[in-house]
Amino acid sequence: MSEDADPSLDRVDRAIVNAFQGGFPVAERPFEPAAAALRERDIDIDADELLARIRAMDEAGTLTRFGALVNAEAIGGAATLVAMHAPEDRYEAVAEQVNAHREVAHNYEREHPHLNMWFVVSVADADRVREVLDAIEAETGQETYNLPKQQEFRVEAKFLVDGPIPEGNVDLSHLGPDVAPTDRDLLTPRERDLVLAVQDGLPLTATPYADVASEIDQPVEWVLATLQRFDAEGKVRRVGVVPNHYALGYTENGMTVWNVPDDLVDEVGPAIASLDFVTHCYERPRHEGVWPYNFFAMTHGRSEAESDERVQQVRERMAEFWDVGEDDWDTLFSTRILKKTGIRLDERADANTEGAPADSAETEVGDD
Repeated sequence: MSEDADPSLDRVDRAIVNAFQGGFPVAERPFEPAAAALRERDIDIDADELLARIRAMDEAGTLTRFGALVNAEAIGGAATLVAMHAPEDRYEAVAEQVNAHREVAHNYEREHPHLNMWFVVSVADADRVREVLDAIEAETGQETYNLPKQQEFRVEAKFLVDGPIPEGNVDLSHLGPDVAPTDRDLLTPRERDLVLAVQDGLPLTATPYADVASEIDQPVEWVLATLQRFDAEGKVRRVGVVPNHYALGYTENGMTVWNVPDDLVDEVGPAIASLDFVTHCYERPRHEGVWPYNFFAMTHGRSEAESDERVQQVRERMAEFWDVGEDDWDTLFSTRILKKTGIRLDERADANTEGAPADSAETEVGDD
């Protein structure tokens, strides 16, 4: 057995982790067809055991949750990546000041000679981003560098382990209801209730969707159809198990950044996104004199050697399009998680719901 993951994971657990990081059925009793799909791949398991194993991995921290991975951007509001310098002698104090803002969802210390603090700001109203950054600058005395996403080429954070179903390609999403996507931007009030009910995961029961339906007082048929439609519309990225990648051994988190010629970004983006170990891939703005890079590709590895090899593969693919110089790229490794609370979907969904009061976005303003 490989040392890439928790040694308590046996062959069946590894098959489940690989198989269902997406494509889990949106059906009233989803564990039955999911178990059947595993049996077709020589994994001897029934619905009850599949549920019990997912529950056990969730309780052990191997999974962060089970359920629908909501696309916060499609729900409403805005999120942006921000970089700043925190002086070494004040680093902890600056981190506390930044983290005290409820709009800061994630904050990481990263290896860089100047920009050593990287955080995500999530707000219900995009106009609020500048207000939050102005407040952070006033409090810390440090300039912030806003790096909003300009193009998204890939968000596919799947973490596979050695074992059965190594391609992780079990897709049972077709078992859900037939739905037609809409072009509505706003959520209805009951859609908002559904988003908030599932954002932290589905109940680990034999009938998770029915339990959600009961929680929000809606028919289970409506919950199934709406989640299936959200998947088709991109409001849900996927349904399945969401691993804790650290627990699976993916401890090396490298953010590669590149100064790609502007006229090549549209070609480079899909090419880098096609590398299966690249989990996030975006175009972001440069900041003259401080930050020369306009292209980000996140890689994860289970060792320094594997991480270095993957970064080299990104560079080799880049070199197919342009002459990459030593000053044209860098890799920033995260050295510490300073804050990780998740995106505040409640306020963003509230502000993007039909009939919401005009000042609903302002619920993000104020002290904790």
